[in-house]
Amino acid sequence: MKVVIVGGGRTGTHLATLLLAQGHHVRLVEGRPEDSVARRSPLPADVIVTGSAIDLAALAAAGMAEADVAAAVTSDDTENLVVTSLAKYHFKVHRVIGRINNPRLAWLFTSTFGVDVALNQAGVMARLIEEEMSLGDMLMMLKLRRGEYSLVEERLSAGSPMLKAPLKDLPLPKECVIAAVIRQGKVQIPRGNMTFEANDEVLAVVSTASLSSLKELLATS
Repeated sequence: MKVVIVGGGRTGTHLATLLLAQGHHVRLVEGRPEDSVARRSPLPADVIVTGSAIDLAALAAAGMAEADVAAAVTSDDTENLVVTSLAKYHFKVHRVIGRINNPRLAWLFTSTFGVDVALNQAGVMARLIEEEMSLGDMLMMLKLRRGEYSLVEERLSAGSPMLKAPLKDLPLPKECVIAAVIRQGKVQIPRGNMTFEANDEVLAVVSTASLSSLKELLATS
């Protein structure tokens, strides 16, 4: 995959390092002098393209026109919005990511400015806190399909309603599947006649709308 990252600060440099380690083709556009960037960066010299974040020539030199993904991660929200707009509408990049520095400007990071994915650190933190407060002991392991579904895990207590009947007779939410059960360190594939035991670790794939219903079923009654 070809990725162009605009912004060579800590975020951009770390992102480029991770993607290079995974075997992707990466170019990093940075406005500071090339020798200054090279001294402070662990990246190979040929990865770094010196030039302004909003300079068409610099973006073109980085291969923006051939990029599969563009990420604007400078510390300036205005620059990031210009970059996302140029990437989407001038260079026709399929997937464009924009970093939000000031949460008050998050409303601007939409498809109007070419943003497919807006990275709002404050918003992510708020959602994580909200989930922890509302889900109790249920562990949110993975978000699927842009947050519409989740992979969750919970250890069953002796008072859980899940222990009262075989799996096929339990009132599971409509958009929920029990994916696996870990019992005494061993993975069990759920079948209709399976009965659950206290201390079973239950892994389920569930829609966001059905999370609260699943929690009531998994938790202690």
